[in-house]
Amino acid sequence: MTLLAGKRALIFGVANDHSIAWGIARAMHEHGAELAFSYASPMLERRVRPLAESVGSDFVELCDVTDDQQIEAVFAKASDQFKRLDILVHAIAFANREDLEGSFYTTSREGFRIAMDVSVYSFVALSRAAQGLMPEGGSILTLTYYGGQKVVANYNVMGVAKAALESATRYLAADLGPKGIRVNAISAGPVRTLSAAGVRGFKSMYREFAEIAPLRRQISAEDIGGAAVWLASDLARSVTGEVLFVDSGYNILGVPSIDATNRT
Repeated sequence: MTLLAGKRALIFGVANDHSIAWGIARAMHEHGAELAFSYASPMLERRVRPLAESVGSDFVELCDVTDDQQIEAVFAKASDQFKRLDILVHAIAFANREDLEGSFYTTSREGFRIAMDVSVYSFVALSRAAQGLMPEGGSILTLTYYGGQKVVANYNVMGVAKAALESATRYLAADLGPKGIRVNAISAGPVRTLSAAGVRGFKSMYREFAEIAPLRRQISAEDIGGAAVWLASDLARSVTGEVLFVDSGYNILGVPSIDATNRT
């Protein structure tokens, strides 16, 4: 199947071959999309460039998303090379490790600012830059997590940032809809990634997840990639402003319990 044949996607957030963003990139490549990549820091280039080359991409650009000039430079290069974009993937989030431990109310002012700038405002800034390269419409995707809607232990300021990100998704969808640009978020279940390793207690939560979730299975980057392909394709042409859960149904449970969900 080639649901994305002829489409061009710019993907932010690949850190290594375990990244959710890489799962999305592979799925889009398999469905015929031409890919471009941006990485967050110089130390990541040695990981990202070989991955990009493996899917036939020679567009691999450094971009600190807290710097508007760097964002402008990346999109200028994308414009020169591709002329247009059809898909933007924002898979970026960050909070200081110390703000993901203890109580949320201990979050520092600077820690709060950093989490919001990198995890939320970057989505606004990238969407603003991308819309100029989508004259015939397009699809913009971001990644969120259930901790933006319900309290999750040790997620703290990142949960608040994800709540803001989901709200930003709706506002951007309203703004960009008249231009034919759809904006959606995927709320993924727990996946073993570099960023997940920074959340205290993640390993135990990951182990228990498949025993609790209705489908009784873990989530893979490939699962999320499949959802991203659908949202970016014409099959989802009337879907915008939504948060799509890819979490084996975990989010529908009121009081998750291993014992309760195993009753027959």
